Amino acid sequence: MASPSGSSMLGVEITFFLEMKGHPHVRFPLRHTMGERVIIKWGGGLITEKSSLCTPDLQVLNQLAQTVSTCLRHDVDVVLVHGAGSFGHLRAKHWKLHEGLLENEDFQPDELCSSQFEAVAQVRKEMLQLNHHVCEALRKNEITPVIHPPHLWAKNTGTEFVGNLDRFLEQNKGQIHVTFGDVVDVEGSQQFGILSGDDLVARLAIELPQVERLVFAIKGVDGLLRVPPEHANTSDLIEHWSPDIQFEGTHKSEIDVTGGIGLKAARGAYVASHGIEVIMVNGGVSERILGAMLGTPVRGTIVTAKK
Repeated sequence: MASPSGSSMLGVEITFFLEMKGHPHVRFPLRHTMGERVIIKWGGGLITEKSSLCTPDLQVLNQLAQTVSTCLRHDVDVVLVHGAGSFGHLRAKHWKLHEGLLENEDFQPDELCSSQFEAVAQVRKEMLQLNHHVCEALRKNEITPVIHPPHLWAKNTGTEFVGNLDRFLEQNKGQIHVTFGDVVDVEGSQQFGILSGDDLVARLAIELPQVERLVFAIKGVDGLLRVPPEHANTSDLIEHWSPDIQFEGTHKSEIDVTGGIGLKAARGAYVASHGIEVIMVNGGVSERILGAMLGTPVRGTIVTAKK
């Protein structure tokens, strides 16, 4: 697909090998694009143990970082957005931070917080801790992260959040920009709220130049499914999805303060409407993530805006 920024294909087929633990000598053909950029979203459930407070999955983080390293070696710039998982959702859900300031709510204190404002500060601290684990995995794979905590530069929630995205433009060799879902300040009486990583990727994909594709790396499933994951088999994968097609996913509303897989699908369709490729893949299968980032057909769900 032609780049929305007008970048041209060199028309040169490049074959390379992905060599990582468990996936030796996986061959991908790649048509290389000068100035190509990809936005990748690592789901919070993928990179953490979502039911255990503040527990990263270091093995998964290292495998994901290896895919980024391979992309950079093939001149594909990467902007990484990661979710919160067990570092944000559990405490944010208890304190209803996604609803903003609730002065009349009778909250039960937890082990670290006695008010919503203390919870805001603690969740921001925990997100920085998770981001540290993410960036350490990148550094171990010789990648230099440029970190952008949203509570320092963005305010308001949803795709209409306010924040200057120019900070993501300059990218030197070996660097990637990294940001994440966060608790941000909100104008008016709400005072604070959750800016989802899915809203961040939508704006980044559309507004940054030379973005070819957006990839969602999700946990435990190959993409969007026609039936709930626990009842699905390989034939239930929706290979091409648009908003007029129904699907069933798992949204753990008891711990999730964003929209789960439904929000990813909606934001993906919004991005696709701007002529950018969008695909959801199983984040536990490294060669699929890498192939998706490099524009090679892989098993997953291609998201379109067609209705």
